[in-house]
Amino acid sequence: MDRLLGTLGLCMKAGKLVTGEDSVLKAIRGNKAKVVILAKDASANTTKRMTNAASFYKVPLVVYSTKADIGAALGKNIRAVAAVLDEGFSAKIIKTVEEAQN
Repeated sequence: MDRLLGTLGLCMKAGKLVTGEDSVLKAIRGNKAKVVILAKDASANTTKRMTNAASFYKVPLVVYSTKADIGAALGKNIRAVAAVLDEGFSAKIIKTVEEAQN
């Protein structure tokens, strides 16, 4: 499932990713977010806000990995949440998650 983190890194390099709670919420509300990645160890408040927003705006939400791993994949400090803004990258991430669940 490290392919998911690799794909997130590619998204970041391509400029098709936003991170941080406020930026991700803005992308969700603006119908720009195609999929939201949330760290398993995100705070309860962040988890609740992202889950509610993703559900309300019908954006797929993937709970995966840790804040440290997501941050490292993006070449940043810890990151609790990220939103992919590209259809192609989001389709690849969703496919990776579905394959891992089977």
